Amino acid sequence: MNNESNVIDNLADLEAFLLEVESGGYGLKGVSGVGMATKNSDGTRFVAVFDDKQQLLLARGITEDVYTNGQDMVRNGVKPKH
Repeated sequence: MNNESNVIDNLADLEAFLLEVESGGYGLKGVSGVGMATKNSDGTRFVAVFDDKQQLLLARGITEDVYTNGQDMVRNGVKPKH
């Protein structure tokens, strides 16, 4: 998560990340949820993928703009484009 090149800095990239998680593209097993949060130590924002025991499976840093404007996308999911 500390690698700046992995920070999601726009809503299109957030959507692509969520679709990739939903489609199994990262090879994650037992995904049960996705959420946005703030790191306590430095206040950075991130999107996290959790399993059914609420254990972190994957996290990506996000910008403040993506955090503010992408909450509904994370909360409600995204639909693949046809």
